[in-house]
Amino acid sequence: MSVFDDMAVFMRVVEKGSFSAAGRTLRMSPALVSSRIARLEGHLGVRLFNRTTRTVTVTEAGRRNYDDC
Repeated sequence: MSVFDDMAVFMRVVEKGSFSAAGRTLRMSPALVSSRIARLEGHLGVRLFNRTTRTVTVTEAGRRNYDDC
């Protein structure tokens, strides 16, 4: 998978507000969505989301990246 594919997953998470909702839309598991986001974060060298067990919020760097996409 390419960085562009990972960015598409990232954009869907931002739009849907959760990994599980994005996964349902993309027909992939939340675990796969999470690994794709982690790979993109590693590639970009920034944290895109703040994650807890109940919420996912976009960081400032994530918001800038989303606006650039």
